[in-house]
Amino acid sequence: MNSAKRVSQSRVLYYLIWVLCSLGLFFRPILDLVHLAWQDDTASHILLIPFISAWLLLSERDLVQPDEGFSFLPALSFLVPSILAAFLALKCDSCSSHDRLSAYMLALILLIIAGFVCCFGVSNAKRSSFALAFLLFAIPIPEMILNKIIYWLQAGSAAIAEVLFSLSGAPVLREGFVFRLPNMSIEVAQECSGIRSSLALLILALLVAHFSFRPIWKKAVFVAAGLGMMLIKNGIRIATLTLLANYVNPQFLYGRLHHQGGVVFFLIGLALLWPLYLYLRMGESPLPTDTRPIGRVLPAEK
Repeated sequence: MNSAKRVSQSRVLYYLIWVLCSLGLFFRPILDLVHLAWQDDTASHILLIPFISAWLLLSERDLVQPDEGFSFLPALSFLVPSILAAFLALKCDSCSSHDRLSAYMLALILLIIAGFVCCFGVSNAKRSSFALAFLLFAIPIPEMILNKIIYWLQAGSAAIAEVLFSLSGAPVLREGFVFRLPNMSIEVAQECSGIRSSLALLILALLVAHFSFRPIWKKAVFVAAGLGMMLIKNGIRIATLTLLANYVNPQFLYGRLHHQGGVVFFLIGLALLWPLYLYLRMGESPLPTDTRPIGRVLPAEK
């Protein structure tokens, strides 16, 4: 067996031990995270993130160079913030349980990244930076930031809905987040922000951009379009349900399309992104599976 390959396998083993020890150290916060993901729509995506990150690392394992040495000092740049985040979560009595869990998860992810940097080196960590950074989606969004995101989604979705109402010709009076129609009034509440499907759309846009486009500007354009589509698809949802309830049947505001129709409008958002995807793919060649520099050709063993 090649000695470089032996070194690589031993480092994989070291890293797996590091990850398992890290998970054991944060066992209680991980249980709280699983409970939160089952109970809270804004965190329902979290359970999938570790598996997606692991798949990303495995799919790009050929990019890892086995001959790079251990990097103990660079790993400290992640280990020290990890300790500080865990200390903050432990000692912050004024923090809510949600924010404390966010700090614990940040500490855990920084610890896992520190182990990767230590075991595989800085250059390999840079090659796997997308997969490692993707783990940040496993952190519950702190309440203050979450409230601002929900408000932004509410305001943007209401603005898009107002445009669609105007295009439809329906007589609508807007007062903040409230729309008054001839037969009813509706409010774009926090529950109508569509944050769950919006997060799913953002995550999907990041994955598609990572695998489909080479230039950074194309990645940025596609992800920015995904952010805009979060508002557009939710505005379409609000306007569609409201017009159906006002002119067809008020039960549309209480039926399955309202409470379980997020997938339908999520697919509409994907369909609207498809033309941009095809345009950005023009001139793109298949992404390489291995971009490692060609090393010396060693003579065959006798």
